[in-house]
Amino acid sequence: MRVTQLDLNLLVALDVLLEEQSVGGAARRLHLSEPAMSRTLGRIRKALGDPVLVRAGRQMVPTPHALAVRAEVSAVVERARALFTQGRDVDLRTVERTFTVLGSDTIAAACGAALFVRTAAEAPGVRLRFLAESHVDAPFLREGTADLEIGAVGVAAPEVHVETLLEDRMVGVVRAGHPLLEGELTAERFATAAGHLSVSRRGRLRGPVDEALAELGLERQVVGAVGTFPSSLFVIRDTDLVGLISSWALPLAAALDLVTFDVPLRLPPLRLGLAWHPRHDADPAHAWLRRTVRELLTQWSGGQLAGPDSRFSNQWSP
Repeated sequence: MRVTQLDLNLLVALDVLLEEQSVGGAARRLHLSEPAMSRTLGRIRKALGDPVLVRAGRQMVPTPHALAVRAEVSAVVERARALFTQGRDVDLRTVERTFTVLGSDTIAAACGAALFVRTAAEAPGVRLRFLAESHVDAPFLREGTADLEIGAVGVAAPEVHVETLLEDRMVGVVRAGHPLLEGELTAERFATAAGHLSVSRRGRLRGPVDEALAELGLERQVVGAVGTFPSSLFVIRDTDLVGLISSWALPLAAALDLVTFDVPLRLPPLRLGLAWHPRHDADPAHAWLRRTVRELLTQWSGGQLAGPDSRFSNQWSP
């Protein structure tokens, strides 16, 4: 296709189609009929020389080529939006977008409700999709799979912006009436208590706690690992196992009548923050999302922010 024949509206339609992975959903987003959206998909397929979306059972899934160009298409559309909105205010109440937020389910449980309330009041056309962390590291931000990462952000790609907001700490957690809660809690008692339960999205059985114990010549018995903090709390509730949680999970622990305690070890801080790809920098809607999440995290932490260092390596990245 020659440049003079290119319809740039197809880029907007392609962006929405890849996000919705549904002709009907894309039609609703773009205020078109489904037949009109189907015809647009046909034009996109012809322009790209690729099916773009194909049937898989009752759903449609993107082709490998569509997945490869998704981030680039999104970036072009966002730059176009920024070009036409630069220098003037954007009415967030008229914005229709879907943002994908990457983070542990503990973050969604801790701050999700407040974020949905703010969104409904300030940007009712924005939809939020929380995406759980994967057991493998992948360039989700670079590829456009996620728009914003929240939490203990690990080592990111060089071009990804990482903003540290606060420092958290890990605390121990056990069921009410656990023997470990009786008497003085020493590092040795902590290590030799009933078995320990690890939380790791990669299934790791060792971490900073084991390194701190090793420095004291101690070792704990880790009997297993689960992928998320909420799932660990249900296991801990019904066993004598000892677990660790961050402040994110304190309300969940309290709801299950679990007891938390300070771990008698020198442990590294858990740095929490945001990460996003620079293609979102000039996007007013994404800037609103970052600002809103930043404000909510600050309120949640009681205003205790971390230092100015905006790039970090996270020893607690599970």
